[in-house]
Amino acid sequence: MTELTRNAEAVAEAVRRAERIAVCSHINPDGDTIGCALAMRLGLIALGKKVQVFCHDKVPDNLSFLPGAESIHSPRDCEERFDLLLAVDVSDPARLGDGKRLMDQSRHSAQIDHHPTNPLYMEINSVDGAAPAASILVFEQLKALKVTITREIAMCLYTGISTDTGNFSFSSTNAEVFAIMSELMQIGLPLSEMSRVLFRERSREQLLLLGKAISGMSFEGHGRIAVMKLTRKDFSDCGALSEHADTLVNFGLETTGTRMAVLAREDEPGEIKFSLRAKSPERIDDIAKKLGGGGHPQASGITLKGTLDEATQIVVAAMTRKLEEQA
Repeated sequence: MTELTRNAEAVAEAVRRAERIAVCSHINPDGDTIGCALAMRLGLIALGKKVQVFCHDKVPDNLSFLPGAESIHSPRDCEERFDLLLAVDVSDPARLGDGKRLMDQSRHSAQIDHHPTNPLYMEINSVDGAAPAASILVFEQLKALKVTITREIAMCLYTGISTDTGNFSFSSTNAEVFAIMSELMQIGLPLSEMSRVLFRERSREQLLLLGKAISGMSFEGHGRIAVMKLTRKDFSDCGALSEHADTLVNFGLETTGTRMAVLAREDEPGEIKFSLRAKSPERIDDIAKKLGGGGHPQASGITLKGTLDEATQIVVAAMTRKLEEQA
């Protein structure tokens, strides 16, 4: 398990030597990976680098307001060559999606990440499995590159830090988080406006989907596990996209008496995606890893083949066993 191998200076040296740089986020992007990518883009542009930002999937609508979000493209048809590929918040090569092809199109590779399951798959790795968000490491990286943190960069970093700490509520939130936030606030971060967009506004499609998820919620393991399921028809009925389900699992975890929560959703026919959450000190990253997924102690993900009901039974059974073993 990766704990502490921050290597900002090695990444900085690779950046200094490179002229053309590709920055890549992970599939099914969230606020941290997009915030990291866009903050790095602005910093690299300030250094005079030629930068392109890639992501296998489109930027979620609620993050489209971030400066430079329109510059993120799919790597699917990219044939360009790069001096450096920099992956941000990407826990393993599979999470690059089509971005994995950029590894063969780049002379050198580096990554900045905070997942404890990261296998250190790049040429240069700056990984801290204990960091609450990859954006914290990007903040450190920009400092190592002597980039001035602008208001626009602050907006990107705040997005990553706040979303990956549950708006500063997760147990991983530490003093470093607030030290960085203090500096971002001094720069002129529009905190109130951004907090509203990120945490207090939901699209109609997401609210309709939430209704579907909550109306079918069940409780397993003597009420300690909240279980929600969404079919492809549910998404269709609500006019919703996969991204609209990303944070719904948290509503299950917020239920009194629960220790874990799971949201299962049909992504493609015969392919089920799971979002897992746990209240500290419980952890579910080990469950996710055993089932081919990964993530953090209190927030992980899995993709399984099969029907919605069958796949959900497998995951819930694993969660139940763990809680019973600890009883």
